[in-house]
Amino acid sequence: MTVVSPRLTLERKLLAEYELIIALDEVGRGALAGPVAVGASVMDAAGARRRVPEGLRDSKLVPEKRRGDVAARAASWVQASGVGWASAAEVDDGGIMYALGLAASRAVDAVVAQGAALEGALVLLDGNYDYLSRVHAIPLEVRSVIKGDRDCASVSAASVIAKVARDTHMAHLHDDHPAYQWDRNKGYASVEHRAAIRAEGLSPFHRASWAIADAPTLF
Repeated sequence: MTVVSPRLTLERKLLAEYELIIALDEVGRGALAGPVAVGASVMDAAGARRRVPEGLRDSKLVPEKRRGDVAARAASWVQASGVGWASAAEVDDGGIMYALGLAASRAVDAVVAQGAALEGALVLLDGNYDYLSRVHAIPLEVRSVIKGDRDCASVSAASVIAKVARDTHMAHLHDDHPAYQWDRNKGYASVEHRAAIRAEGLSPFHRASWAIADAPTLF
């Protein structure tokens, strides 16, 4: 399989029109347990002239042992970065798309707190659906980009930063709930995870509104 390296082609074109790009990507959407997380990375015209960090890819294409190093390089490369979270309870209360919107809004707020200005900024959102605009209190200009995490380096940076943060969080939750093996499956529907749910029941970190018993095994 040919691995596509992300580039800055779209970002450079857009930064001729906008002062700033805030790139967003989510992780944990399909998990049975744990929060959803949205990573944010900030790119300006000067940053877009810098070389893309070695090994940067959509987080799903970066080997797990290398993700931490790649995420650290990505965070140093962009002008600011952050992660927004929405809990399993918030997924249950409002549904997955609303929870993604909450997490994305919080990710935007995280980079604003680091000095990113929303005026003149474009939000570049991976996927084909804008789940951010209906949640964020301040109107934003949002552009959804299919396969943005694969093709756009700023989105790839957000992807790997969020993935490492969420995986670390799930490993910490594992310490108090080892039966579910979240250090290995990160809350997704592995065979062992589903077996532990049948044996132990649901934890407070499971998405109780989901039909977990019938969830397909993802790996």
